[in-house]
Amino acid sequence: MNLTMLLQLPFHGNGAWHELQCRQLSIPLLAWALVLPLSLLPPVLLYYAGSHYDEHFMAGFAGKEWRFITTILFLAELLTFFVMGWLIHSVVAGKDTAINYADAYLIAAIAPVPLWLSSLALLVPSLAFNVVVVFIAMGLSCTLIYHGLNALSNRPDTDVEAMSAAYTVMAASFLAWALLMVMVWAF
Repeated sequence: MNLTMLLQLPFHGNGAWHELQCRQLSIPLLAWALVLPLSLLPPVLLYYAGSHYDEHFMAGFAGKEWRFITTILFLAELLTFFVMGWLIHSVVAGKDTAINYADAYLIAAIAPVPLWLSSLALLVPSLAFNVVVVFIAMGLSCTLIYHGLNALSNRPDTDVEAMSAAYTVMAASFLAWALLMVMVWAF
């Protein structure tokens, strides 16, 4: 697996998805080696931004309890990985698009990578820049879900059942992301 294949994952990458599938990565390995380190990025960078940027970044941004908020965010991100893996498996279970738990958690681990990496935009103290980066990351995350489900369930891109499953998972992902953001700004 090389960098070129990994960069193809959001766009088509059937070969890259199948190569990842053939590696038979265990759920604990995905959690420890990919999810845990990358899910540390948003809380750490949000804490940095919250403790270094003033009210010019966004109204009410500087006066929050960032240590508490970022700890809760980190724990919620870890929980979201396990819930999304279960959800992906449940959505496609019993259909022709069924995939096993390991593949469902593979998608659940890889799909949020653009969102986790988008937190690096917090190093730039510009709200507009951060919003644009997050929306691009959300789009890439959706394409990872879509192409991952199609590739791992061995369905063509035009398969209606695979599309339906992917859209259901995307909707749940948006809901989870929105809940995380509400949680951050509510405190």
